[in-house]
Amino acid sequence: MGGGTEAFPELGSHCEQPDCRQLDFLPFTCDACRKVFCIEHRSYKLHDCPKSDVSSRKVLVCEICSTAIETTGHNVEEEKKILERHEKSGDCDPKKKKKPTCPVRRCKEVLTFSNTATCKICRIKICLKHRFPADHACDRVKLASSSATPKNKFLVALAARSGKDCGNKIVAPSSQQSVKAW
Repeated sequence: MGGGTEAFPELGSHCEQPDCRQLDFLPFTCDACRKVFCIEHRSYKLHDCPKSDVSSRKVLVCEICSTAIETTGHNVEEEKKILERHEKSGDCDPKKKKKPTCPVRRCKEVLTFSNTATCKICRIKICLKHRFPADHACDRVKLASSSATPKNKFLVALAARSGKDCGNKIVAPSSQQSVKAW
């Protein structure tokens, strides 16, 4: 399995794919069959690896409760027995099949780990489309916006931050500034 050049014979190696045998200076070793391949034949599929399922996992999903059950290393008959044992156990509950959905009216988005957000104001779990308080009709936002009379949202936000009443243009005097009439 020599490779390399005349000056560096130990550098690189030939692809072990029978119809390739290309000299590759950065070869890949298959983690399943332990043979050396070039970049074009490095995947299990491209070199028809006989041991490609060595590190793979197999998971079955229960049709009753949608629970995932790992069955790695078992044949078809053993998988059926594993599903039967799961159905007979107390863990298989059809009520678990219903996934939580977004509580926003007319939104039917299923809440999963990757598309769920929790509102910082009302602590309700909602989908990412409705993650902002105005999008999911957050109760505290309604109360805050109804008490504010100015029409300009920027002025409302500025007043809330600085403690000033921008609607009436009254500015609290400070010790270093003089009050100016507008």
